[in-house]
Amino acid sequence: MTPDFDITGTGPVLLLLPGGAGHPMGLGPLTARLARRFTVVTYDPLGLAHGHLGEPLPDQRPEDWADGADRVLAAVLPPGERGYVFGTSSGAVAALALAVRRPARLAHVVAHEPPCALVLPDGAERRRELIAALDGPGRPPAEGPDATPTGVFLSHVLHPFTAYVPAPALARLTLAAGADSHGQLPRDTAEFLADGSLLELPGGHLGTLEHPEEFADRLAVALTSTSVER
Repeated sequence: MTPDFDITGTGPVLLLLPGGAGHPMGLGPLTARLARRFTVVTYDPLGLAHGHLGEPLPDQRPEDWADGADRVLAAVLPPGERGYVFGTSSGAVAALALAVRRPARLAHVVAHEPPCALVLPDGAERRRELIAALDGPGRPPAEGPDATPTGVFLSHVLHPFTAYVPAPALARLTLAAGADSHGQLPRDTAEFLADGSLLELPGGHLGTLEHPEEFADRLAVALTSTSVER
């Protein structure tokens, strides 16, 4: 079964993996800008924007999102072509898993600030601090008529995705971070995983929402270039 996704634009296929619980809310301006150069395929791994918000869910695994993303690519790619992939935050964690598990369909993967805390030397403590800061009393509901994407993220995505430790990528992979994210855990994990070849994009962790057009233009150049500027 192919997961839910939406398509806009023309050109090479670019698979977009949103952050949070995978709901593409707020990404319209970014998607519209990218659609000038790419066929943008926005993956909705839990179907939250396609009528499934509020349904019961198990805890999520980056590997499952990656396998779903591979099925989406199989459905949309022209024969013999490979797709570009961009993931941000939890979507970047899924992109890392995709680059390990399903490289054959991938031309270039950009992972923006994946919060894989446990790759850091002090990652376990920083992960505990991050979870304590985000997931406390008053968590929005994850199920039922009042469910929100944030509630789904806190209940089923935050804990397993921040514990994910990626293996070496088998596809071309670029780590990216926000110009305004210095000192924050997601940037630190990106820098650690990049090992000296970090792509800097506009804004902070939510740069896709803060500066969508500038972010999209910089990303488009990086995805299709043969080398990535620091």
